[in-house]
Amino acid sequence: MNRSRILYLCTAALLLPLLSSAQQVDLEHIRDLFGKGRPLKVNGGLNASTVFNSGSGGGRQPFTWFLNGSLNTNILGRINLPFSFNLTNAGAGYSYPTLPNRLSLHPSYKGVTAHIGDVAMSFSPYTLNGHQFTGVGLDIAPQQTWSISVMYGRLLRAVDYDSTNRGILPTYRRMGYGAKLSLTQPNYALSLNFLRAQDFVDPMQYIPDSLHIFPKANLAVSITGMLRPAKGLEFTMEYANSAMKLDKRDYHPTRSDRGNLLENVFMYDIKNTQFFKAIRAGMNYTFHKSVIGLGYERIDPGYQTLGTYYMNNDLENITVNLSQPLLHDKATISGNVGYQRDDLNHTKAGATFRMVSAINATYMPNEKWNTNFTYSNFQTYTHIKPQFDYINQTNPYENMDTLNFKQISQSAGLTITYMLKANKTKSHNINLNLNVQDAADIQNDVLWKGNGSRFYNSSTAYTLLLIPRQISFTGAFNLSYNTIGRDDFLTLGPTLGMNARLFEKKMTAGFNSSYNSSASNGEQQGQVLNFRVNAAYMFMKKHNLNMNAVHQTRWTPRGTASNVTATFGYSYSF
Repeated sequence: MNRSRILYLCTAALLLPLLSSAQQVDLEHIRDLFGKGRPLKVNGGLNASTVFNSGSGGGRQPFTWFLNGSLNTNILGRINLPFSFNLTNAGAGYSYPTLPNRLSLHPSYKGVTAHIGDVAMSFSPYTLNGHQFTGVGLDIAPQQTWSISVMYGRLLRAVDYDSTNRGILPTYRRMGYGAKLSLTQPNYALSLNFLRAQDFVDPMQYIPDSLHIFPKANLAVSITGMLRPAKGLEFTMEYANSAMKLDKRDYHPTRSDRGNLLENVFMYDIKNTQFFKAIRAGMNYTFHKSVIGLGYERIDPGYQTLGTYYMNNDLENITVNLSQPLLHDKATISGNVGYQRDDLNHTKAGATFRMVSAINATYMPNEKWNTNFTYSNFQTYTHIKPQFDYINQTNPYENMDTLNFKQISQSAGLTITYMLKANKTKSHNINLNLNVQDAADIQNDVLWKGNGSRFYNSSTAYTLLLIPRQISFTGAFNLSYNTIGRDDFLTLGPTLGMNARLFEKKMTAGFNSSYNSSASNGEQQGQVLNFRVNAAYMFMKKHNLNMNAVHQTRWTPRGTASNVTATFGYSYSF
């Protein structure tokens, strides 16, 4: 390799990553980019297909053709420059590489990784969590026992107010910096992180106060810990504080004596500053192949941090999970229960309580039998507290429970698989699926029939596989029965199918036929008969021919309709 080529490759390795939206460059092994394989690789493909439609069904063109292709140029195994085009009898289009509006570079060396450009980092769900910023970041983890992460950059760019375009909200320029320090040991771990962000007011930027968009300032701090005091036992905990100045233009700060850490040490107590806290704790215990876990989370109403785009608040979660093997590990049962409520400060006009539970059980006594059962239950209880009911009531028992609603949704499923016979030449198996889903609304402890629904779905299938010939036969029967309000719907029908691999597995072909009949409230609504044929053939490793044809006939009270749809295609890849 001559010197000019080496110079060219070095220049390309340093400059071309700037043309892509995100590049991960390992500086420790950057020499591996040179002298191994081709520096320039080109690949792509070409696809052509036609679709024919005929019959009494309207709304579709009788003939449609498509031609599309793609070409990708790969440089040094790092940079991709994609091109594509598509042509149809309805129009044409193409695309080519363009300079991205967001650039990022992630060079790494040994245990140090830098993030440069438009990047995102995460410290904690309560401080910095995936918010994109334009700036620099650094992850330092030379050892597995400790790590340091830092960031600095612009979280939001300034957007001027435009009275002619109310759809675009103006914003102040928002800058932020933060850090995270973590220590990890086999039996304990400790982590501390913070984010400091604030908006900057440009004297030349005008945003009317009537929009209620004010320059903010935020400091969020989080501490996380993990402890394993005994074998199989683990405790986790996280505590977070966030102080949010709703309008940093208030120039009359005063000290506070309420004992809040952020108020007394990091920030002044200003009349438009709000302080929030969040806590999350968990416990997992493993013993004799059994697992039990407990979780708790509480987030103050209105909890905010400028390091996230959106965050749920004003909630309390309690979760319990359990897993237990049985019958010498031939069966396993696991379950979890979760409870959630809001209106923690009792200030909302309504309060909501949610209860979620799920059970999963499997049983496999031998290689022939496999059984799985699942059940889930979701309940939502809402209590609305309009003030006029309290103002106008004449006794304390009036209007009691009149605005209490409960929504219940539960589902259960059972799957049974039985292997009739299996050897080197053939295998038989039967599969049975049953699913039930029920939903209802309860008001004043009364189940309203018009607001409930129930869905029953079942299917059974038999499969025969001839292993040496690579041919399979399938027969199935499906049934669906649904009740919605005071109406019921029934759909049922069989399905038959065959698939085979031919010509030394270069060709696949299949045939499928299905029939189903539907009724509503005992009256026939329609019948559908389908015939489907498909085939695909690959030759010379890069060429593929495929065909798919469907004949469908529908019988309805309005009459009979039938149509045929056929698709033929060719594809080439290089």
